[in-house]
Amino acid sequence: MTRTGTSVRRLLAATLAALATAAAGLVATATPAAAATTPGIDVSHWQGAINWTSVRNSGIQFAYIKATEGTSYKDPRFNTNYVAAYNAGVIRGAYHFARPNISSGSVQANYLASNGGAWSADSRTLPAALDLEANPYAGGYCYGLSTTGMRNWVQDFLNTYRSRTGRYAVIYTTTSFWNQCTGNWTAPWANHPLWVARWSSTVGTLPAGAPFWSFWQYTDRGTVAGISGGVDRNHWNGDRSRLIALANNT
Repeated sequence: MTRTGTSVRRLLAATLAALATAAAGLVATATPAAAATTPGIDVSHWQGAINWTSVRNSGIQFAYIKATEGTSYKDPRFNTNYVAAYNAGVIRGAYHFARPNISSGSVQANYLASNGGAWSADSRTLPAALDLEANPYAGGYCYGLSTTGMRNWVQDFLNTYRSRTGRYAVIYTTTSFWNQCTGNWTAPWANHPLWVARWSSTVGTLPAGAPFWSFWQYTDRGTVAGISGGVDRNHWNGDRSRLIALANNT
């Protein structure tokens, strides 16, 4: 996902891309073969001004839009994107980039819920997503937390978000980060939809205990009408009617 600061995940991806063969590079950015999926994107202010009508007309049916990070940052284009996506008929959701080393999970869940991450049953608003990935700032890959500490932080966030909104938050993560930083924790997948990031033609191994993926971010180099430059592309694991069901909690 795009956000403020330099992403460790993107730096690692760039290094791997430089070492890969041309054939492997084609595979890494190919649209994955998948039946009964629904196309989507995720965006932040890094995409600049977006023509959401063009996005929807190009076939994109959902978008996760960066709302918040940590305890004080709100994406400067969130309000515009969130309303414009809705008006264009795009099913939208907010996401929060987690900073587990600067506050409790409950503080950040409340910040998200109060700054765009609330929910309403209007057929176009998804439960918000918690973006958990390698720390791009100082403090270590797992934000300096033990596996127990990370589990407690995540649970605190999830419990607070559910208390505020009545919904189970989506969890965005990579298999490697989740397994290393939570110690192969399986409990959240009983209720929380998995949004897995793997830039490839296949989704690969899922985080420990996850029975299936709900969303899959398969490239960060997608192209979509209405957006200048590259954008993260995603699949929902089902058709549009099932995505609306998730939006409406039905």
